[in-house]
Amino acid sequence: MSDTTGAAVDAAVDAAVQGAGAAADGAEAAGSWSRAGRHAGIAGAAIGVVAAGAAAGVAIERLTVGRGMRRRARLALDAAGPYGTLRGTPGRAVAEDGTELYYEVDEPGETPGAVPGARRKRLRGVLGRRGTAPTVVFCHGYCLNQDAWHFQRAALRGVVRTVHWDQRSHGRSERGRAQRAGAEPVTIDLLGRDLKAVLDAAVPEGPVVLVGHSMGGMTVMALAEQYPEYVAERVTGVALVGTSAGRLSEVAFGLPSLGVKAFHRFAPGLLKAMGAQSELVERGRRATADLFAGLVKRYSFGTPKDVDPAVARFAERMIEATPIDVVAEFFPAFAVHDKTEALAAYDGVPALVMSGDRDLITPSDHSGAIADLLPGAESLCVPGAGHLIMLERPELVSERLAALVERAASTARGTRSERA
Repeated sequence: MSDTTGAAVDAAVDAAVQGAGAAADGAEAAGSWSRAGRHAGIAGAAIGVVAAGAAAGVAIERLTVGRGMRRRARLALDAAGPYGTLRGTPGRAVAEDGTELYYEVDEPGETPGAVPGARRKRLRGVLGRRGTAPTVVFCHGYCLNQDAWHFQRAALRGVVRTVHWDQRSHGRSERGRAQRAGAEPVTIDLLGRDLKAVLDAAVPEGPVVLVGHSMGGMTVMALAEQYPEYVAERVTGVALVGTSAGRLSEVAFGLPSLGVKAFHRFAPGLLKAMGAQSELVERGRRATADLFAGLVKRYSFGTPKDVDPAVARFAERMIEATPIDVVAEFFPAFAVHDKTEALAAYDGVPALVMSGDRDLITPSDHSGAIADLLPGAESLCVPGAGHLIMLERPELVSERLAALVERAASTARGTRSERA
């Protein structure tokens, strides 16, 4: 993205956020979202994607290309990209409110993975007998699904047992029953209990390595806060990727100062109102598909011009599949998220903390704060990478996760020997 384009994007960001405020005020004054339909569509794209982890901006580079051609290009990328096609043995866990949580399991030896030969050989040697080998459980972020870990799943496939699950109301999991009934709001603590239900169903015994990106990392922290004994007994490794332990209400999302103030002022109420008029807003999102694509690209990746277009489209497809009412349901949970003290449960186990230095959603200083509380962790801030670092720098993330699994397996075998 050129400097000129970047400046134009920042201007568009500010305008979009101010437009969101205008839409909210207009809707309130008129008492009807039908009078603010056009504003709601753009606001839905701007604010909804900010909340999703792919915030505000505009696809300036695409303005010289016809809409029909852009649509054909998206369809071609959907057909050509293999991303998100990996499938495992399906299963379902049941959350405390009865919500069915979908997961898949990849067993070792079923399919050769993409881990380099030397490391694969070392991993298999360290993993040893199946009874001491950890199961790696991947937790995805807000407005994504289990396929967000496509590259890492491919890398570890056949080498170690892995579990991939969809958070409630995401992917193939059921819409949260308590939320549909209006009985309970979404909280990070609730997601931690959902994770425990998945672990009980998919990994009833043996050591566990937890991997969480963004909201998935917060979910991993919530598990530790509510089930410290489980973590002490079962968890032998943890990876926290592009995530935060708190202070998310201070994040600027790369917006100009006026935009930041407008965002924090209008986003909660606007999202709630848009969630109540989801059908209208979804039409607005479809009508502004090119804007949406630009938002995703700018705020998902640190160096968008270097990202494979098919990967960018893959990210866009996951985010656009999340209904606006789900975006609205989850958004308030982040402002009150604070799991700083919970991190102590992971001190002493092999840990990996990764971030991109251009992450506008969970800035790298949030990962730095986590690393300070886990002094034994491998801490890595990747130059030029953004929020979806596992898609933007897949080889590096896969390599460091494989190294973590290796360390965790050694820890698990050592602990087993001591107990024997």
